[in-house]
Amino acid sequence: MKSAFLYLALAEKNLYTISKQFNFSASHVIEGLPDEHPCSRLHGHNYVVELALASESLTKTGFVVDYNELAVFKKIIDDNLDHRHLNDVMTGFTTAEAIAKYLYDHAKLIWPEVISVSVSETPKTNAIYQP
Repeated sequence: MKSAFLYLALAEKNLYTISKQFNFSASHVIEGLPDEHPCSRLHGHNYVVELALASESLTKTGFVVDYNELAVFKKIIDDNLDHRHLNDVMTGFTTAEAIAKYLYDHAKLIWPEVISVSVSETPKTNAIYQP
């Protein structure tokens, strides 16, 4: 689920990067689509989220961020999104793109090292929020 764009942007800098995947299941309806569009109906996904962080230097113990610290991100996902109807918990769009931005904003408040969040609804699709 790695983004070619992410690696091209990072190639210009000397950065350490890490990423970790998380999973959740949720339902949603994408408003505004024609009635015949499958996503206009109630449906759900088993989402895969990837959180990426980068730093020019490592902590005193040799990490960008200790993977154990990322348990907080899993708690955000579990408490707010997992086994929920996304239209009830998110304002605005509930697309993979909007979920990626929603999770990026939450993660960036905790870790300034966050560089992107990607969200996959299926094995063949991936949306990335990377400012």
